[in-house]
Amino acid sequence: MEITTKKLAEQLKTDDAAQVLDVRELDEIREGMVPGAMHIALGELSDRLDQLDKTRPVFAVCRSGRRSALAADQLTKAGFTAYNVTGGMLDWADAGLPMD
Repeated sequence: MEITTKKLAEQLKTDDAAQVLDVRELDEIREGMVPGAMHIALGELSDRLDQLDKTRPVFAVCRSGRRSALAADQLTKAGFTAYNVTGGMLDWADAGLPMD
C-alpha cells in the first residue's frame, strides 16, 4: 500500500496509532526526520522487527520512496499493516512539512 507525504502529514494530526519508520542510513537522518519517527536502517530491519508494534500501522519513509517500498513489502510479509510513503523525505521537505 502507498500513501503520499501530504496524506501522511494529515493522518498524523489525528492518528495516535501510526508508526513512522525512517529506513534511511544514519548520515541521511541528520537532514531531518518526520516528527516522532523511529529510525531503523533498511539493512537492519529484519533483525529489529520486534521494536515495532504489529497492532499499529507502519508508514515507511526513506529519501525518495525506493527503500521504503522494500521496507513496506518486508513488513507486510512479516504480518504488519505497512505503507510506503511515496516521494519520501524529498517530497516531505518540498511540501514544507515539519521535520525534527
